[in-house]
Amino acid sequence: MTARRWLEAAAARLTAAGSPEGPVEARWMLADALGGMTALTLALDRPLEEPALSKAQGWLEERLTGMPLQYAQGRAWFMGHAFGADRRALIPRQDTELLCERGICRAGRGPAAVLDLCTGSGALAISLKLACPQARVWASDLSEEALALAQENARRLGADVAFLHGDLLAPAAGLRFDVILCNPPYLSEADMAALQPEVRFEPAMALYGGADGLDFYRRLAVEAPGALKPGGWLLLEVGAGQAHQVAELLGGGCALYRDLPGIERVVEKRY
Repeated sequence: MTARRWLEAAAARLTAAGSPEGPVEARWMLADALGGMTALTLALDRPLEEPALSKAQGWLEERLTGMPLQYAQGRAWFMGHAFGADRRALIPRQDTELLCERGICRAGRGPAAVLDLCTGSGALAISLKLACPQARVWASDLSEEALALAQENARRLGADVAFLHGDLLAPAAGLRFDVILCNPPYLSEADMAALQPEVRFEPAMALYGGADGLDFYRRLAVEAPGALKPGGWLLLEVGAGQAHQVAELLGGGCALYRDLPGIERVVEKRY
């Protein structure tokens, strides 16, 4: 079977299974298996050889079960870095790169103390540390499994991040930070009931934010100010339509930033 025929068959199966981007996903899988898009272009009309065929076919069969492609491949890209991805933590998403960019901006070039709450895979903390080598970066999570994945990612990418296990700010008691950033669980009960099948593979603990999705923001509004140095920054990712509610919970005086699709995605406040 040629690469072109495999792509056609894989795209058809993915589309039939409900994937809105079947051809794109098929092309991504086969390109990865062959070593890149250039290799795929050169191989389009050539017979596929092992092990590329087996690798691509394995990813396809897992994707057809509804598993997110990032979990099937064990990798997700964030801020230009490849992070290990599996069911221990939420998949890093492009929307969250805006929060990371704001964190990098506020950390600056000096020895800022930065805390990433609900770190999950560690994508935020690790990317910020790699962009701001002089910063001192901590990352915390309640999930021991997620922390193990984050530590694996930090070792592989060479990022010196201190990891803390516990509930929100509890494990950082006694420390004060220049920047606290957090992408907390923010889906409501209605959101959870309407989740796409592939999102159901991700840990509910990293998704559910209470009946209205705002439970973690209420806690952060109370707990975060005492963990910040004077003039410190709190940066929060929010769900679509939540920005103004979160800004109100924080007492106002917030800046709101839109992601590429134009959704108000980050709420930022200085204390």
